[in-house]
Amino acid sequence: MRLPNAAHESGPWRIREIVPDFTLEDVWALPVHGGADDFPKLLELVSSLDPANADSLPARALWRIRDRLGAWLDLGRISEPDGGEQALPIPGTDEASLAGRLPDDLRDTTWGQDFGSLPFKPLYRTDTESAAEVSNKTVHGVMHLAWAGCAVEDGGDGRYQGQMAVYVKPRGAFGRAYMAFIKPFRHWIVYPALLRQVERRWKARQP
Repeated sequence: MRLPNAAHESGPWRIREIVPDFTLEDVWALPVHGGADDFPKLLELVSSLDPANADSLPARALWRIRDRLGAWLDLGRISEPDGGEQALPIPGTDEASLAGRLPDDLRDTTWGQDFGSLPFKPLYRTDTESAAEVSNKTVHGVMHLAWAGCAVEDGGDGRYQGQMAVYVKPRGAFGRAYMAFIKPFRHWIVYPALLRQVERRWKARQP
């Protein structure tokens, strides 16, 4: 389910010091629970997702339509990372990547992490959070995954739940219009289908 932004902003996440000029677009509670040491399993699961071949027909169709439009309109594809094209600067900066903003203790922490068919490039990873960036001609975005301790009233006592936050910085008026246009599709089709897929795969992996 969707969470209020405050649910993410109240956590001890390092991402906020790296993207102060980005907008927190979405926060979702993932249907994934486990112990303190299970965060790597969540990262492995997310890295294996393939939205272009999702179980949900509407989500699969939207992903492929966006990919086709990206090719036709030169917006960049979302089904795979860029193929070596010159990186676009982050809007309002001369930086091509957020990697240069990382403090020393977060550099070189992704340990060979690979998002497979997803167009994200890892930025950093800790025991409880991970961030990856994506850049195309509409937006520079960040996917943040967190392993948050559950409150006692929510069945705490050592249990953790996954969270996903999305930060964005649109490219000008067109980027803002694009984000506004796709918002209902993200909230009502893409993310619900993604969460169902995550839940099924997590339950299948857990003993």
